[in-house]
Amino acid sequence: MSPGFWLHHAALEWRATLERNLRPLGLTPTQFNLLASAGWLSRQGESPTQQQVADMSGSDRMMASKVIRGLEERELLIRRPDPADARVLRIELTAAGRELASKGVRTAVDTDEQIFGDDGEQLRERLKPIAAHRLPG
Repeated sequence: MSPGFWLHHAALEWRATLERNLRPLGLTPTQFNLLASAGWLSRQGESPTQQQVADMSGSDRMMASKVIRGLEERELLIRRPDPADARVLRIELTAAGRELASKGVRTAVDTDEQIFGDDGEQLRERLKPIAAHRLPG
């Protein structure tokens, strides 16, 4: 079997485990990825746009918009029009959103350790150059 086959099935197992581990927090992997991406981008400077959050998380624009709307309804984030362009929405995590994102990150790190064990760092270094072209910036 090819490396791609094993990578695909390893990713499926990782996602299923992450989904189980995030469930007690009331988050799906997609919700977590969008929330954590918004938090990470916010710490890099100004409030990120909804599109930047979608790009960082690897989500398509329409799906991200729907999921972000749900996170806003749960009062985990606020969407505000950009002062320079009202068509652009800026994302800001609420205190509850920052706290939940932080718990989610700890859960994701624990999941990585559970799945990858001591090989996590080496695996990350092997995967980074392969995936880097998909990341914004």
